[in-house]
Formats: sequence, C-alpha cells, structure tokens
Amino acid sequence: MSAQRTERLLNLLIALLNSRYGLRRSELREKIYAGGAASDAAFGRMFERDKNDLRDFGFDVETVTDLGWSSDDPGTTRYRIGKESNRLPDVELTPDEWTVLLLASQLWEQAALGTAAGNALRKLQAAGGLADVELPAGVQPRIKPAGQVFEDLVAAMHAQHAVRFHYLAGSTGREEERIVEPWGLGSRFGQWYLVGFDRGRGAKRFFRLSRFTSAVTVLAREAFTPPTGFNVRAELNSLPELPVSTAVVDVRGGKLLGLRKRAAETTPSPEADADPGDNKDGKADAGWDRLAVPYRDAEVLGEELASYGPNVRVVSPAELSVAVQRRLANAAAFIDAPAPSYSFGHAGAGKRTRKRTSEDQLKRMLQLVPFLVRNQGLPIEEVADRFGVTRQELEGDLLILICSGLPQGYPDELLDIQWEEGHVFISQSMELNRPVRFTVDEACALLTGLETLNGLPELAEGSALDSVTLKLMAAAGEEGLRAAALSGPEVGPGNSANLEIIRDAIESGSQLHLVYLSPQKDTFSERDVDPLRLYSLDNTWYFEAYCHSAAGLRNFRLDRIEDLTPTGRPVSSGITPDGGFPAKLFTPNDDDTLVTVQLTARGAGLADDYYAERTAPLPDGGLVAEIRFGNTAWLPMFVAQHGGTARILEPDALARASRDWIEAALAQYNGWAQYKS
Repeated sequence: MSAQRTERLLNLLIALLNSRYGLRRSELREKIYAGGAASDAAFGRMFERDKNDLRDFGFDVETVTDLGWSSDDPGTTRYRIGKESNRLPDVELTPDEWTVLLLASQLWEQAALGTAAGNALRKLQAAGGLADVELPAGVQPRIKPAGQVFEDLVAAMHAQHAVRFHYLAGSTGREEERIVEPWGLGSRFGQWYLVGFDRGRGAKRFFRLSRFTSAVTVLAREAFTPPTGFNVRAELNSLPELPVSTAVVDVRGGKLLGLRKRAAETTPSPEADADPGDNKDGKADAGWDRLAVPYRDAEVLGEELASYGPNVRVVSPAELSVAVQRRLANAAAFIDAPAPSYSFGHAGAGKRTRKRTSEDQLKRMLQLVPFLVRNQGLPIEEVADRFGVTRQELEGDLLILICSGLPQGYPDELLDIQWEEGHVFISQSMELNRPVRFTVDEACALLTGLETLNGLPELAEGSALDSVTLKLMAAAGEEGLRAAALSGPEVGPGNSANLEIIRDAIESGSQLHLVYLSPQKDTFSERDVDPLRLYSLDNTWYFEAYCHSAAGLRNFRLDRIEDLTPTGRPVSSGITPDGGFPAKLFTPNDDDTLVTVQLTARGAGLADDYYAERTAPLPDGGLVAEIRFGNTAWLPMFVAQHGGTARILEPDALARASRDWIEAALAQYNGWAQYKS
C-alpha cells in the first residue's frame, strides 16, 4: 500500500463515517479520487479495493438505496459507514481483571500474535482506560511458538488460505509434500499440532510441527471455509498420547549427565582391554556406557541426541537412528553450502522485525486517535513508546492526521491535534474517537492467552480470569468465536514444590542454595543465589537470580535443579531484576563473543530467541544475524541440534569447530553402520 493510498483511505473513511445519508459514487470520485482514476472502470476497481481494505481494518461499508430503486443504479446508490456497528464496545475492567489481561497479552512475547495482543490492549485502553496494576512476581508465563512455521500457519489460518509444506510422515518415515486447509493450531503433550483438511488424502489430518521439513508456503489464491463450530482444543483432546518407547544409546563415559538421569537402565562400560566394538553381550564398547532411555517422540529425542554429536550413538530403534543421522547430514550439507552475500543495513539492537508498511501506519493511526482522546496531554515520547515507534515516525503519523478530514472541508472539519510543547492534545477527532472492533488476530491473542492461564492454580482459583474472559468474548463478537481455532500449551509447573520454595524466597527476600545441572558444561555445581522472579516458556519454568558464584544475574531451569534449600540468610546483593517483562533467558554483554549466524527461513525465529543485534535478510527468506554469546563452547551443539537451519559464518574458528563436531558424529555413525553390517 502506497503512502498516497493510505491518505486516500483515511479520507474515505472519515467521509463515510461522517455522512448520515451516504455519499454517491459520483461524489466520492469527485471529492476523494479526483485525479486518481482516469476512467469510470479504473475508479470502480479502485473503490472496490478500498472497500475491501476498510473491511480488513474492521469497517463495513453499507450500501443505501432510494426507495424503489435497484442497488445496481450508481445514480441512486449511496455509501456510508455506521458509527456503532464497527466499534469496540466499552469494556470496563477492574484492577484484578487488568492484571490477568496483561499476563495473557504478554504470553506471546516474540510471535506475530504479540503485536496483535499489543494492538488489542491499546484498543481496550482507549475504550475503558488502563488501571494502575503490577504484575505478580511469581507469575510471568510465556508461550514459545514453533518458529517461523507457526507464524506462517497462523497467518494462513486467519486469512483462510491453504498451505503447502513438506512433512515427515510418521507411518512411512518418508518426506512428502502436503497441501492442507489449516483449520486450527494447538499444543498437546508438549507438541504443537496443525489440524486441517489434507487435500491430497481428502480427509482431516493432524500434523506435528516438529515433523515439518520445509518452510510453509501460503497459497494466497487457495481459499477455504473451516467447519462450523470448529474447536481445536476439542479436536486435540481426542488424540491419544504417544506410547512410551525405549531407546538404546551408547554414551561416552562420564558424559551427558542429564541424559543419564532420565535413563531407566545403565549398563557400565566393559574393562578397558576389551575388544573394541565387541557388543555381542549387549554392552557398549570400552569407554562407553549403554543407556535405556524412555521417550515418546523420535523426532524430539532425535533433535536432542543430534546436539550431543560424537558423545552419543543410537543402537536402536532404527527410526531414532535415522532421525539423528538426518539432522546431522542436513547440518553438514548446510555448512558446506556457499556463503551468501549479505549486508547489514544499519546497526541497532532489538529483535528481528518485519518491515513496516503504509498499511501498518494506517492501522496505527486508527488506534492512535482514540488513544489520544482518552489520554490527553501525554508526552510525545511516551506516546511513541506505547506504540513501539520512534518520535520521528509518530510525528509522521500526526502530520498525516492533521491534514485529514472531510473533503474540501472547513478547518473544524479536519482532525485537530497539537504537540508543539512536547505534549499531545487532540480536540477534533472526526468520529475516529472510539477504537474499531477486534481483528481475528487480536481476539485470538487475548482469548487464547486467557484460556492458557487456566493452567495456573493461583489465577484459575480467582474470579477475575472468568469475568474478564466473558467480557472480552462479548466485546469480540464473531471474531471471538474464531479464537477457538487456536489453543495454547499447558503452563502449569511440573515441580510445584520447588516453585513454591522459590516464590516464598522471592516474597521474603531470602537466599537459596541449589545444586544445579548445567547441560552446556555437562557438570553439577553448587551455588548460593538471591532469587528475583519466576517465569516460564510453555511449561518449562525458570527463575532469575543473582548468583554469588558467577557474581552476576543468571537464569535457572527448575527441572535442572538437583537440590534446593533455603540458607536462612537474607538476600545480600541488592540487585533488581534485569529490565522489565519479559525476563531474558540470558543477557548479552559487550565483552561476549560476536558470532555471525546464517539461518534458513525455517530457523529465522532463532534470531529473536537469542536477541540478535543486527540482521540481514536473504532472498530465500532466511537471514544472517549477529548474536553475542558469553560461552561459545556449546555452539557446535547448537548447529547440530537445528539440523540444517543454522550455521556459523564467523568467527572462522567456531565455524570449523561446528564442522568438526558434526563430521565426527557422522563418521561415528557410518563406522557403526559398517560394523553392524
């Protein structure tokens, strides 16, 4: 959408909103489209396209005809936009309800739905005001979507377009192309699933996102209509959980302590002088231990085992061995591919963002006017911060707004906004003073977030969660019903005892002693820490603390705590949590190693996960990212784990180390296969 078209749409919207009886096509062409359409046919196409755009923004253009005349007669047909039908109803929320709603909106930290949730909150603030609330220290859950695949599927699902992707079939183990109508997305058993109509098989199917082997292509010309009353949570509840299987793996002596903890059985290595490779008695070679590891999903375990490189090798089943070797082979092929040409356009910290368009600008301006009406006199820097733009971008919006209004109107028929003294005031809003109704994305983001919070006992027990859900459902209308196509994961903690100990320590300001497994270093360590806050990604819980051993802030996973006890001493560091919400899994420092990583389209979301400082887009949808890492020893594991979606370009020593790690793992599997044959 061009800037000129953005201004035209804004003027068209204001004209149709401020017309009681409607405007004829001839009036619209003369006042709005003057000079923009060379012929009646060109004007007709332009006007129809603009009506569709306004509908996408939440405004339905009504057609009004004179009594006894046909709507096909352009001379007697008028157009207008109703002032009430397109508006978000006033929603009055209590402080407790605002607290729950803020938690729900912040679940979607890095997904496209995070932007939608922010937009929805601004609309609610403009409709009813924001209470002054504080988020509880022990409740900061987040949802971690399944990368770029998730983003593309959500967009296709809401636009009702079919998608194409390559999928590793569980029944055959073969990679196949699928064309699917995406009905819904949801999390079940710790995995994200797509539920949809498989056109090739002519039936409803379930697809685990962990088995997608390509990026998702949205077929913009392939529309569909989902089943009436579709509810993805109900569909996923019908899925049986995958049965527990047992993997037999050999692990180097003294390595992989975390995997050993999960093993159901361990057979120690034979004596050092035993014949290498002699495993006919069911034992591993000298220097290796044989583990029996329970698992449910070969792809999930395969991702983990691939990261361990030459420190582990799969004995059985064959499906798991193939999954590991496929990831390693894909990683090796990506490493050996020619390096791309790229250029970082500009320096600047922050997560990867989609390039803003004029369409984004118009959406923002439609939120900006009612927000300013409700919040008169805010400093312009605060307004810009609330909308996630720079002051320069905000002033660009305001300059367009003050030039917009009724065509050929008088000064009092234009939007009137002043900000010369550094504070923004609006005195003429031209019927844009109330926020437009929720989009499907916005309704999904908030309502799915509220549903997900039901897994937290301290919220589910209160009445605020139920009451705010009912209020939002009523306000969202039809768009709220479509939120049933998305379902989040369980966010309840697995170890409630440790969570309660940490929460109590945060509230009382008490120090904790813990024995902790560091998988990157493959060691247990003992630490005294000052706990600061709890948060989660899906159902994996973390707590942020000042670690006295490391003399800095660290994040600890609750499921890696071997032992946790209060020391009886108060916290002594005087340190506060790092930044606002959400907490970062790690905080890059200026003296960390700057690593240049190439990511494919499927792995592009990793740039956000690791707080890339700069990104450079590539023609194939991938990107090159600069990321700071304090500990680089584990990066070969990172490359192997992601199986061909990530590789290191610089420093060269790290690139060589990852190549050596993966080649050693593959050579081991080849040798193992030759011996077995």
